[in-house]
Amino acid sequence: MQFWNTKTKQLEDFKPMSPERVGLYSCGPTVYNPATLGNMRSYVFADILRRTLELFGYQVKQVMNITDVGHLVGDGDEGEDKMEREARAEGTSAWEIAKAYEARFKKDMDALHIERPELMPRATDHIDEQIDLIQELEQKGFTYQISDGIYFDTSKFADYGKFSGQKLDEKQEGARVETNPEKRNPSDFALWKFSPTNEKRQMEWMSPWGKGFPGWHVECSAMSTEYLGQPFDIHTGGIDHIPVHHENEIAQSVAAHGRPLAHFWMHNEFLLVDGRRMGKSEGNAYTLEDIVAHDFDPLAYRYYCLGTHYRSKMNFTWDGLQAAQNALNKLREEAANLPVSTEGEGQNDWREKFEAAIGDDLNTSKALAVMWEMLKSELSPQEKSSLLSYMDQLFAFDLDTFKGKKEATVPAEILELAEQRKLARVAQDWKESDLLRSEIKHKGWVIEDKDNGAYTLHPET
Repeated sequence: MQFWNTKTKQLEDFKPMSPERVGLYSCGPTVYNPATLGNMRSYVFADILRRTLELFGYQVKQVMNITDVGHLVGDGDEGEDKMEREARAEGTSAWEIAKAYEARFKKDMDALHIERPELMPRATDHIDEQIDLIQELEQKGFTYQISDGIYFDTSKFADYGKFSGQKLDEKQEGARVETNPEKRNPSDFALWKFSPTNEKRQMEWMSPWGKGFPGWHVECSAMSTEYLGQPFDIHTGGIDHIPVHHENEIAQSVAAHGRPLAHFWMHNEFLLVDGRRMGKSEGNAYTLEDIVAHDFDPLAYRYYCLGTHYRSKMNFTWDGLQAAQNALNKLREEAANLPVSTEGEGQNDWREKFEAAIGDDLNTSKALAVMWEMLKSELSPQEKSSLLSYMDQLFAFDLDTFKGKKEATVPAEILELAEQRKLARVAQDWKESDLLRSEIKHKGWVIEDKDNGAYTLHPET
């Protein structure tokens, strides 16, 4: 099994620190707005990585942070905290904003069949750990104080810029790093920001340096080390994190503890929309809710993501999503033609072919091709059923629920009752809906509700 290591910029054989356990840290969401499809691509990638490791027999301990404080509008240390800004815009508290969008993010994860990490710690629950890390850096001479906070002095860390490939003097003012005339170096970053003297923040804490809040970067270093130790096996995130966020994580973690933060760094590429950058200003920052509003199954987007290698740019179009939906529907039809029983022999060659594809740096498009090739082969239905279940551990399309449900000819009477029930559900007449479901069942049919009012019918077994 080989993965691309961003740090060494080459494919490497994956060898975990422990023979059986893998420590995986995934940069999580800043919960001030709904996650975009670009954001969710990153979490589908991390989910495929986790499932691949599990498929190869490893126990995975995954940690994903929830950023609910400290992420300022810019990537550096200027502007307003995104949580506070959104709270003011929506006329509520930063705490309520964080709670609402964290819940929505987890709902999106579930809709995309992304396995929940074992731990999803919040930055606001780990202020003490972040303060401890800053104090460690302070004692070792890596920090300095200016009027708005405590900063990390990147000139004191010899390897700063090595991860991103940028030399210290190449990090220009006004690009990815905002201007602050008090900073010693343009690339220096805030560890602790002081609360404004002329206003009270909703999220602020006392510290050895005064009242304030942590910078964005420090939370990941503090929480990954708290739950996985240092070093741990794999750190994931979007490619946009490389030049600032992950460069800074590495600097503060290594400076504090004198050893690597993670052995493998893996990043997914950007999602484009119609060949253009995705963004709110472009009006194309689509969310999973937008997909559902267009009558697509959320899992069609998962299928769409798997058709492009995680290290390649992915171009989202509505036609492309329709093609993914069609493929998913066809896959479900194939599953419906297979028996529920998964007993069969002669499967080792197909498993090896599948594992070779996904073990080649998570080549999901090749793995999908192997699955379709297998379904078109001369294997027995039982063997296909068994292999499909095995492969779907990775794809997570929940295909077992469709097995043995080949569509039979539905009587006109049943179709009429089903349509009446659909109208009752639209009108939120749940009593009538339940009565119609019972009548349909009494006549020997089972109706299963799908998203957006859709349904399927199959004979009761």
